[in-house]
Order: sequence, then C-alpha cells, then structure tokens
Amino acid sequence: MKIALLNEFSQAPKNGLILQTLKDTVEPLNHQVYNVGMSTPLSTEDVPEAYTKDNPRLTYLHLGIQAALLLNAKAVDFVVAGCGTGQGALMSLNIYPGVVCGYCIEPADAYLYLQINNGNALSIPFAKGFGWGAEINLKNIFQNAFSSPSGLGYPAERKESQNANAAKLMKVKSQVAYPLLQALKNVDQDLVKESLTPNFRACFNAGCQNESIREFVNSFN
Repeated sequence: MKIALLNEFSQAPKNGLILQTLKDTVEPLNHQVYNVGMSTPLSTEDVPEAYTKDNPRLTYLHLGIQAALLLNAKAVDFVVAGCGTGQGALMSLNIYPGVVCGYCIEPADAYLYLQINNGNALSIPFAKGFGWGAEINLKNIFQNAFSSPSGLGYPAERKESQNANAAKLMKVKSQVAYPLLQALKNVDQDLVKESLTPNFRACFNAGCQNESIREFVNSFN
C-alpha cells in the first residue's frame, strides 16, 4: 500500500516525528510512505520569509485538494492527514468525491473505521491531546490501521452489510458532488496551485494512474 502523510503549517514542527513513527510502523509491513506534509517553517511569526512559491503556507483547505488528487489519480492508496484538532482536515477531505475520511484519536478508532467503514483517509489531531507519549499513541494507531486488510467487518459477521454500506457511501458521494476536475475548476485556482508543492508533485508523479488528472496538475506551472 502507498500511504501519503499530509499536515498543515501549524503542525510543521511535528512532521518529522509523525513521519518517522509512520515509517517505522508500516514499512516493516511492506507499505510505502510519501511525505507530502509541511515541515517548514515553524510559523509565520518565526520565519515569514520562508513562505515561497515552493513552500507555501498550507492549511487544512490545501490538504483536501492534495488528498483528492492523490486518491482519485490512484497515486496513493491511503492518506494520513492532520491539523491541530483534526477536525479541519476531516471536513476538508470529505468535501471531495473519491475520498472517505475518518476521525481518529485512539487506536480503536483506526481499527473500527477501517474494518467497518473501509475508507481511504484518516484525520488525526496533531496538537489537541498531543502530549507526553504521543508517538506511542500514533504508533498504535498506525499499527491498527495498517497491519491487516481493511473491510474485514466488526463484528466479523457484519462484514457483508458493512462493506455494502461503505460502497454505497462512495457512490452517493459521486452522485451529490461535482466530478473532481469540475469541482477543482470551481475552486480558487490560487488555492489549487498552492497545493501542488514539490513534495506533492513527487508523490503524484510517482504513482498517478489517471491521465486527465495528470494533465490538470501539469497545467499549473
């Protein structure tokens, strides 16, 4: 499985810790991790000049665009996203078709979400409740999320109906939302362009399987 890590500017100082914890947990399970998250600057007050064309100030709004492009293009199979509370990233990702994001604050959330709802993204609070031993909680979240196939059901005997509902949810999203490229053309194009960071492009280009989405991304220079 290909997994992309996304985090906004407010949690940039934690990017290294989160990334290393994710890699240490899932790479032994034969998953591949891409770091699309923001790692610098620490904040606008610390180093405002560090925000450049190649290093824009990403918010949870940008994370939704990045996740939608990566997942719909099948560049990755799963997205781990986060902001301060995890709520902004959750809402932003769930706007788009082809993305079903769950909220996760503890390992049981990760396991139950993947087995019952069978989605393709998690949103984690990287500030709220992120105290002493936070990396242990993260490790257990990632272990529960990625150590077994998703959609196995919980309890197991409810697998069939739970998988059917998860598939229906994805279909309903496609019915009520604009198609992805039309939706993104309706969005502020500066917001879209800012989302296409070097880290994003590296991940996207390595695995994109949709030529229409590739053309859309490449139209932004």
